[in-house]
Amino acid sequence: MKERRDRAKMLVSILEAIQNEGNHAKPTHVMYKANLSHGLLKSYFSELKDKNIIIETEEKDNTYISLTEQGTRLLSELRKMEKFMESFGL
Repeated sequence: MKERRDRAKMLVSILEAIQNEGNHAKPTHVMYKANLSHGLLKSYFSELKDKNIIIETEEKDNTYISLTEQGTRLLSELRKMEKFMESFGL
């Protein structure tokens, strides 16, 4: 049976998807790249916007998501945490 992702891994997936799109990502692209449902992504986006991790901008009838400086730092720290846990086989 496949193991479910924990919250930290989901956050890394979302933040990496945004960063990999040149820090100017469409929500649908993030949803597919992070492999999340629309409802779950909306929930995470809402929380991340409230905590100033991401910002949402409108351009020519399109919505784009970008990481804030705080979001970039969070992604960096989450990656360090993943590497640390992997070093212990977790």
